[in-house]
Amino acid sequence: MGGGAARGWAHIGVIQALTEAGIRVDCVAGTSIGALVGAFYTAGKIDTLRDIILELDWNNIVSFLDMVFPKSGIIDGKKIADFTRSHVDKNNIEELPVPFCAVCTDLSTGGEIIIRDGDVIEAVRASISVPGIFTPVGRDKTFLVDGGLVNPVPVNVVRDMGADLVIAVDLNHDVVKNRGRGFSRSNPSDHTRGPGRTSARKGPRQRMLDALDRRTGRLQAGVFKQIRRWMARDPAPNIFEVLTTSINIMEAQITEARLKTDSPDILIRPNLGHIRFLEFHRAREAISAGYTAAKTQLEVLMKTRV
Repeated sequence: MGGGAARGWAHIGVIQALTEAGIRVDCVAGTSIGALVGAFYTAGKIDTLRDIILELDWNNIVSFLDMVFPKSGIIDGKKIADFTRSHVDKNNIEELPVPFCAVCTDLSTGGEIIIRDGDVIEAVRASISVPGIFTPVGRDKTFLVDGGLVNPVPVNVVRDMGADLVIAVDLNHDVVKNRGRGFSRSNPSDHTRGPGRTSARKGPRQRMLDALDRRTGRLQAGVFKQIRRWMARDPAPNIFEVLTTSINIMEAQITEARLKTDSPDILIRPNLGHIRFLEFHRAREAISAGYTAAKTQLEVLMKTRV
C-alpha cells in the first residue's frame, strides 16, 4: 500500500474490489497513509475506518491537527496516533491476524527502515511523518520519517515477507502533472464575496481557516498567526503546498525508478491527481477511484489468464 496522504483512502476501494473477487491477502506492507490503512486492514477494522472517514468534514480534519511550535514539524501527530490506537485493538504488530510491515526512513542515514514488530501505532506514526509537517518519531537512538522518501510503493518488502503474487497500489502517478493547475494566480473558490457570504459558498481553504479559528479559540500566539498567513489567499503556493508538492515530485520519480527494477504482478494506479494532500474529506471520491482502478486491473488479469 503506497503513500499519498488524503489519496490513501483509495486503498479502501482497492481492498473492497479484492474482497469481492475472492482474493485473500496474506501479508501487507504500507508506506505512510498506506501503513495507516494497512494497520486497520490487518487488524480486521477496515469497515470501521471506512465508516469514520466517510463522515469527515473540515472540522473533523482540523481536530486531528495538533499543531506545535514548528521546530521539527508543524503537526505533532499524537491525535492521529490516539485515534488509530482507539480502533486497532492490537498493541503489537506480531499480534495482528495478517502479517504487516510499516516502511519508514532513517533521518540520519537516509536508509529504509522496515518495522516488522513492536508497537503498531508507533510504526504507523513513524511511517506517516511527512518531513516538515509531522514531527519525526524517535526509535532506537534515531529519528524516523515518512517511508515515501525511500520506498513509496513497497513491493520489495512484501516479497521479502514471502508473497508469491504482489499487488501494488501507486497513488501518485498522476499527481505531479495535475499540481500546476493548483498554483493559479486566480482561484475564484477562495475569493471573499462580502460580509454576507455563507459557509456553503466558501472555498476549501477559507473553511479550513475558519475551522482553525474555532479550534484554537482565536489564539493570537505567533505560531497560529503565522499558520493563517501561510494558508491565506496568495498568488504563490503556501508552505504546505511547497512541501507536499516537492515530496510528490520526488516520490513519483522514486516510484517510477523502483517499479522498473522491482515490478509487482498487478499494479493498480487510481486516478487521484485532483485530490490534494489534506483533502481527507474527499474519501468517497478516493475510495471510488481505488475500487474502479482495482476492478479494471483484475478484469485484465482474468482475461490474460483465460
